[in-house]
Amino acid sequence: MRTALTVAGSDSCGGAGIQADIKAMNALGVHAATVITAVTAQNTCSVSDIYPMPADSVQAQLDAVLKDCDVKAVKTGMLYSAEIVGVVADALEEHDVPLIVDPVMVATVGDRLYDNTFVRALKEKLIPVCELVTPNKHEAEKLTGLKIRNEDDAAYACEILGKEGCSVLLKGGHIAGDQVTDYLYLSADITPIVNPRLPVEAGHGSGCTLSAFITANMANGLDLVTSVNESRKMIQKSIETQYRIGQGVPTVNPNVRLTKKEDSAKVDIIRELDAAVDELAATVPLELVPKAGMNLAFAKKNARGPEEIGAVEKRMTVHNGNVKKGGPVKYGAAEHLSYVLMEIMKTNPEIRCVLEIGADKDLPRDFRNAGLEVVPIKRVTGESVSKSLRNTLDGCEKFPDVIYDLESKNPKVNIFGKYPRDVISKFNRIF
Repeated sequence: MRTALTVAGSDSCGGAGIQADIKAMNALGVHAATVITAVTAQNTCSVSDIYPMPADSVQAQLDAVLKDCDVKAVKTGMLYSAEIVGVVADALEEHDVPLIVDPVMVATVGDRLYDNTFVRALKEKLIPVCELVTPNKHEAEKLTGLKIRNEDDAAYACEILGKEGCSVLLKGGHIAGDQVTDYLYLSADITPIVNPRLPVEAGHGSGCTLSAFITANMANGLDLVTSVNESRKMIQKSIETQYRIGQGVPTVNPNVRLTKKEDSAKVDIIRELDAAVDELAATVPLELVPKAGMNLAFAKKNARGPEEIGAVEKRMTVHNGNVKKGGPVKYGAAEHLSYVLMEIMKTNPEIRCVLEIGADKDLPRDFRNAGLEVVPIKRVTGESVSKSLRNTLDGCEKFPDVIYDLESKNPKVNIFGKYPRDVISKFNRIF
């Protein structure tokens, strides 16, 4: 099971904060590690007291989790003060995982959840290093100094927030209109996400739950856009099925689940690939890892492009005598290898996994001696890799287990199979 980390406040009535995050992440099959920044005394009517955690306690919690757990994504919620923001920013600086910042400032019931030092610290220390920030209208106004009344104002606010390089999801629930339009700012482009305005107001914990869904989806290896779109569908359902636990505002239902088999299959692929990559990193001989790195790619059935093929971001390389992942296992991480795999799948749709390693002149012989079907790539000057692969496959009586290329600048071997376990089994035959 993959792990995500939520750094947020505790809600004593369990509808928002840490408690909502745990339930929302669990709904997506992700284990939630937690760092508590504040304990609130609140219910569905009001927040009666806030007890910020000492900064050294927040630091100790972060150290305990990050030293031991393989955290795939992190979200922050209520941080309360500049001191806590600084501790969190410093702790996450050396951890290359997606960070989603939910700039929690006001509880659904209207009570303020931060002190006077918080906003500036959030803008200067945490938003510049995050992958996505998810403000609602009021939070975006506080962070930018703008008054947001329409689409143009929302777009300008996104540009201001994203000027340091992060993506922005400006939630439109508080912007007037017959529909709810959220604005996703990514790489200087803004995409409206339009949903029907429900006949009920978004309940207690809606912002926490949405950002927790996004974090869990990213921990499961989905890209940012897919994570946002899938999470937006889920929070719509959460609001539709919200329930009452007290006399005040209703609480959104965080226990909604992915219902499409296709979505579940994408998560399963990332989990299987992740386990295989960890095994490879622990066992592959260092001399087979080229300077440019090695990679393992695994496609969903009938993959239409790299966005439906998982691999290791920035490949696997040798660092200080160990094989290390350059980044997380995620979709769209290996465009070249994805196109190799898609070309292979045109001939044999069952072959959905490929391992690319370094090669010397003896390695193809070793694979043949191990009983595998091994062929050289038939490369013609000026041809694309796809064309060369088609030439190679057209000349094969049996579908190859291994295709090698010793003539290129970086000699390599591609090992093919139906699943990561199949590929690793073939790879292990030569050792």
